Amino acid sequence: MTVKKFEDLDVWKESMRLVIDIYKSLKKCNDFGLKNQIQCSAVSIPSNISEGYERSSNKEYIQFLHIAKGSCGELRTQLYIAKEIGVLEKEKVNKFIQTTKKLSAMLYNLIKVRKENF
Repeated sequence: MTVKKFEDLDVWKESMRLVIDIYKSLKKCNDFGLKNQIQCSAVSIPSNISEGYERSSNKEYIQFLHIAKGSCGELRTQLYIAKEIGVLEKEKVNKFIQTTKKLSAMLYNLIKVRKENF
């Protein structure tokens, strides 16, 4: 498949699904501080993928992919906290954590491809 816009990227699509699932899961959460942190980290992932894609150079694109990857780690940490304090169900958090690991791997591979081929 040819990528003509960031919306074509599987990593962007997967990260958007994660954001939506997280927002839905936190709808009734009353811990507004942690809720906000989790939502901001989650939103940062597809946002940085798309912002980097729209930049004018490959170097900038890679930089934003690294930021998105960092946001995956930040989100994963916040999810561990949410699980430990009971803000989210353990099964749901475990699913989200697996998704962040998958996204990190996808971003790593995209960064590698962009460094080697562009």
